[in-house]
Amino acid sequence: MTTKLQRPILVGGIGLSFLLWLGNSMASSAAEFGETTLLGTMALGAGIWWLQRLFPKTTPALAPKTIDRQTLDQALAQTETMIEMLNTEAQQSRSPENFTASIAQFQQQRAELTPQLERQNLSIGVMGGKSVGKTVLMKAMSDRGISEYSQPLEWVEIPENQNSLTDCDLVLFLTSGDVTNPEYQTISRLLLQSQRVILVWNKQDQHGQEEQPVILQRIRETMQGLLQPEDVVAIAASPTPVKVRQHQADGSVTEWIEPQEPEILPLIQRLGQILPKEQQSLVWATTYRQAKALQAEIKTGLNQVRREKALPIIEQYQWIAAATAFANPVPALDVLATAAINAQLVIDLGGIYQQKFSLEQGQEVAKTVGSQMLKLGFVELTTQTLTSVLKSNTITFVAGGAVQGASAAYLTRIAGLSLVEYFQTLEMDEESGEFSLNLTTLNQLLKTVFQQNQQLSFLQSFVKQVINHLTPQMQQKQASSSSSAS
Repeated sequence: MTTKLQRPILVGGIGLSFLLWLGNSMASSAAEFGETTLLGTMALGAGIWWLQRLFPKTTPALAPKTIDRQTLDQALAQTETMIEMLNTEAQQSRSPENFTASIAQFQQQRAELTPQLERQNLSIGVMGGKSVGKTVLMKAMSDRGISEYSQPLEWVEIPENQNSLTDCDLVLFLTSGDVTNPEYQTISRLLLQSQRVILVWNKQDQHGQEEQPVILQRIRETMQGLLQPEDVVAIAASPTPVKVRQHQADGSVTEWIEPQEPEILPLIQRLGQILPKEQQSLVWATTYRQAKALQAEIKTGLNQVRREKALPIIEQYQWIAAATAFANPVPALDVLATAAINAQLVIDLGGIYQQKFSLEQGQEVAKTVGSQMLKLGFVELTTQTLTSVLKSNTITFVAGGAVQGASAAYLTRIAGLSLVEYFQTLEMDEESGEFSLNLTTLNQLLKTVFQQNQQLSFLQSFVKQVINHLTPQMQQKQASSSSSAS
């Protein structure tokens, strides 16, 4: 069946052969200076290392995102917009009933966020690595000092590997000594999620009195740029019991082990300063995180709806690419440049994912995707693989252009699916801004999609589909050849 397309097919990837030649030329020139360049690089690296030892690099200050009421209201409004968008697009899908229950649940979750703004109770999470004293600290805090706070407090122990929080208003992050790099990275991620954090150095009693202030200062210096010095406190939730010796009147000596009271006053005092002053902002930040988490769930539903719309469009263009390449066979390395992906496909897919492209922008995106596929070696590998598959069908294989047609269809499919995956990674906020391709993300998605579609069973099935779509043209070409021979 011949597919008619009312819009122009704008071929992307133009000039890729030139790029390949340029890359080879540069590689050849570089080889002439390889030894000199290597020695120079080693010397430069050593010099940089020496300078860094003399002048240590300071950690750039990280500004945690502050959530005010305006930011929160925008997030809540955006959540409602996304629910409405999902509802509208789901109704236009092939199976709207599949999304009815999810949409109702999203609407209920959104409605529950507004009353949360008036709550008075606060939730405090306690997290950290193994054996840092989380459970002991929670018990100590529950037994002492809580009456000082006007807010009801709920204590929650957070699993060690959980880095994303939504329901805790404040986090006590426990460490038993110097902050490790994984701990530093975890705290950084929490702050970027607008999470209020207090770093608690527990078990300070395991060090001498003279060492304790030195270690505390070192931890504060490590966290400079992330946390204020007053948000790093030292405690001993379960101090080491002390051996007590008492001399009796008869000259005998009695000894026993005496438990010590938890040394948690610095933490109690810091919480007493934070909670009354920041209660409203803590609730706002938690509600904001909950709204963002709900948006992520809604986006999953949107991506499902949009993917259902995108797949038929990708299939439409892959068969157009196959027919075009079959009718006008080209050398293997030029398959991508002439038929693998076109600007109109980019524009159509972008429209589904709320990405508006002009004709020129569509051409540029298509060219970029095609260039990356060529650099990754997909074109040559695809041609070689499909050639071996098509050789099993002699009639099809001898019909000139079959390899090019199958390769063009396959590469168009890979490019289209990769763009779908890329659009799904974009945040809602970015959809109204200027579009730009992150080549690192794009390359990773191209590799993943290519690997997922490299199974022999899939390729054999795909080739059969190509043959079915190209059969009318094959028959016409064979008839034309027979006429010419006679």
